[in-house]
Formats: sequence, C-alpha cells, structure tokens
Amino acid sequence: MMTAARSVDSGLADPGELDRYPFAEAPGADRAAAPVWEGADTDLGRVGRRTTSSRGRGLHGQLVQQLGQMIVSGDLGADRPLVPEEIGQRFEVSRTVVRESLRVLEAKGLVSARPNVGTRVRPVSDWNLLDPDIIEWRAFGPQRDDQRRELTELRWTIEPLAARLAAGHGRAEVQQRLTDMVEIMGHALAQGDSITFARADAEYHSLLIQLAGNRMLEHLSGIVSAALQVSGGPITGCDRPTEASLAHHTRIADALASGDAHAAESAMRQLLTVQPEVERVVPAPREH
Repeated sequence: MMTAARSVDSGLADPGELDRYPFAEAPGADRAAAPVWEGADTDLGRVGRRTTSSRGRGLHGQLVQQLGQMIVSGDLGADRPLVPEEIGQRFEVSRTVVRESLRVLEAKGLVSARPNVGTRVRPVSDWNLLDPDIIEWRAFGPQRDDQRRELTELRWTIEPLAARLAAGHGRAEVQQRLTDMVEIMGHALAQGDSITFARADAEYHSLLIQLAGNRMLEHLSGIVSAALQVSGGPITGCDRPTEASLAHHTRIADALASGDAHAAESAMRQLLTVQPEVERVVPAPREH
C-alpha cells in the first residue's frame, strides 16, 4: 500500500517534508467530476479536455501527483537527483510504478533522465508550463500569484480573438449549447450554486473556442479550461458568480448568433475585466 512517506530518510526529501502533501488532500482530489450535460453531442465537449493529467490512475497517478507537487513547489529543487530505488522505498511502490511515473514527469519537462547521470529535476525554464497538471500544481503552490497572473494574461490574448473568429460561423448546434450554458448559469446564480455555475462556465468557454474554427486555438484551449477549473482565487471568477458576469456571457452568445464579430470581442474583453485580477494586468477595453 502506498503511503505519503516513510520514517526512513532516503535523501529524497528532508524528514517530514513529504508529509505535507498527503494524497487525500491533493488539489482537485475531492473535486466533483464535470457533468455530462443532457443531450450534448460528445464532440462538442471535447475541447480543452485532452490533457496529460494522471489523476485517477491508481498508484502511478498518485506518485506523479506527489512528485510533481514537490518539484513545482520547490521542495525538490533544480538538479536534484531522483533515485528510483529510493523513491520506491519511500513510497512503497514497485520499480515499474516509479519508472512509469518518472516518464510522465519527463514528458512534462519536470525531470530528465540521461545515461550515467540518472534522473534529475529540471529548471523551471524547461517545464511545459501549458500542461494542465503543472498549471494546477503551480496554482496551489508558492507560485500561485504568478500562475494566476500569467493565466489571466494568456486568457486576455486568446479569448477575445476566439470570440471574434467565432462570430457568424453558423454552427447551430454549438450556438445552441452556448445558449444552454447561459441558461444553466442563470439558474445556478439564482440558486447560489457556484459549482454548477463554474461547470457551465467552463463548458461555455470550451465551446466558444471550438466555434472559432482555429485548430491552434483549440490546442491552447486547455489553458482556458485549466484557468477556469483552478479554484481558490479570483482567476476563476466563479467562486462568486455575479449578474455582471452572466450579462457578459449573454452578450457574447447574442453577438455570436448575430455574426457581430466586434461586439463579441468587446463583450469578451468586458467579461475578462470583470475579474479583479485582470484589472491589475490589462487596461479596460475602450468602446468604439
């Protein structure tokens, strides 16, 4: 059985260091899964969900989560050696589990494995900072303020463009789904249900980026999904859903339906500016 840490000091981390990251309290571990909206086309919800997340994959996923959090938090600093035998002993897992976990972390750019050198932690400059797991680990670690600011700045770049491109694309089924999400958000707001509001909000933004018809934007949509799913800070804008936020979502959907690209882009900028975190990094949009 895998444990958070063993009493023996293997050199992987200082005594007691691993106990700060119990699996049961890992970020997102107790978060409810995103709902399957009734009547949804399975293709419509696919954008933003193609991630490399290791969550929910038993011992292997738990070890990836544990080591990933420790690296991102700085508890395992750059160039720190990771000895598979020591990891296996510390977490009481097999060599196969350790090997597969390190491969996942290597794919994320967190570690590197070289002959005659072994596996070592890589510097932040080598990390895949767009990986949804790394986004979440950073958002819950010492770098959370930087992570939220950077996510906000990226959203400000991506989403107004997506809204402008999506206007008038004629995907009636996607447009209807956007309208459905606005309706769900309205009911959730009236009932004070922030969880349902957040789920519908995430679905709304994923659908909008899909509607833009730009495959490169679709590839980046995971950034938006990760930003919306990270809780505990103003970056989500969903822990305290407001009438203003709902109104901007409605304006965007209406502009898309009428093919008004300028109005869609402007409404998206207004929506992003509703969030206090955004106001510190971008100017308020100008009305033309």
